[in-house]
Amino acid sequence: MNYEYELLDSGDGKKLERYGDIILERPCAQAVWAPRNPKAWKNATASFDRVGGLNWEGRRELPESWNVEIAGVVMKLSATDFGHIGVFPETRALWEWIRSTLAARKEQTGREPRFLNLFAYSGGATLAAAQAGAACCHLDASKGMVDWARENAALNDLQDAPIRWIVDDVIKFLRREVKRGNQYDGVLLDPPSFGRGKKGELYKIEDQLITTLDLVHEVLSDDPAFVLLTSHTPGFSPIVLKNLLRQYHETGTFERGEMLLTGAADVNELPNGNWARWIAN
Repeated sequence: MNYEYELLDSGDGKKLERYGDIILERPCAQAVWAPRNPKAWKNATASFDRVGGLNWEGRRELPESWNVEIAGVVMKLSATDFGHIGVFPETRALWEWIRSTLAARKEQTGREPRFLNLFAYSGGATLAAAQAGAACCHLDASKGMVDWARENAALNDLQDAPIRWIVDDVIKFLRREVKRGNQYDGVLLDPPSFGRGKKGELYKIEDQLITTLDLVHEVLSDDPAFVLLTSHTPGFSPIVLKNLLRQYHETGTFERGEMLLTGAADVNELPNGNWARWIAN
């Protein structure tokens, strides 16, 4: 099995990526330049587009599922009708940062750091945190995605790790955590532009994000490590995300940047979302 993820090329509104032995061509609106390696695109195992609907070409050439190790985490991948495959590799550098930061916190304090992953999808960040020895809470509104994340935990021999698997609406869950007095040392949240909660609750980032951040602030421990905020929503630039976090913290370090898909040195870096984080001093 080939364990690496790699961006092979991008351009003309598309991206070409390798996940293990599988090469996929999919849409990417921000890739407005010309491809640098046109020949590479002929090697695609399958392609997906949204022209006139949601369309896979070559989907039968794909296995029902396959496993790939990304940033030290084994992930089960599978083509979905919407063109997703169960991982957003632009977040992999953040997984590595979470893993190293929580491992250092555990070594410094001698106790399990508590990590909360909101809008947690298939669990890459949760599992990176668990690898560092953190006690984790993994929350997503989709039962199917939480089940998928649990499968990923088993692939990484973390099925018995201290992970709470929660299917719920984020705001309702956080309000209950505040009442229970549950607190966390590190929090990651990746709010969608638009989403639905467990019971159909509407989540729109421009309407609910401030409430979400208010509640995140309330569930931070007395000695927190970090809050990490990511977004794929247009307009939520790194500076916007940093300014949102600065509303809650007068001291500490603020960092920000773009989430990038990368490959070999001669391949154009491809931005795909933004991040900002507050780190307690």
